[in-house]
Order: sequence, then structure tokens, then C-alpha cells
Amino acid sequence: MVYLNYTNLDNETQQRLVSVSKKDVEQKFGYDLKRYAEEHHIEYDTLLEEEALRNLYSYDFVFNI
Repeated sequence: MVYLNYTNLDNETQQRLVSVSKKDVEQKFGYDLKRYAEEHHIEYDTLLEEEALRNLYSYDFVFNI
């Protein structure tokens, strides 16, 4: 679960969430993503960014108001 303060959803917080998600995706699927990127001639960082954004939807968020 990710705990967030509802009044602090600025760009810095959003970038931190994406960064955490990138690390999570890279840890779980890094090898497979690299192989897929090489096979399909896609830039790995772009693919990682897209998968990290998709991964955010799998998180459970708790907002403190």
C-alpha cells in the first residue's frame, strides 16, 4: 500500500511514485523487458517508463485527508 497525503500530490510526489514503480518493474521484469526491447528494436528506457506507469494501477493507495 502507498500512503499519500491528499494535499500533497504535486509533481515531485508524482515523480517519486513513478520512480518507485520503475524500480519495482525493473526488479520483477527487468530481464524480460530488456530481451523484448532488443527483439523489437525499442528503447529500453521508454519501455520501462510505459510499464512503470501501467504498474501504478496495480498499487493500493491510501489517502490521508
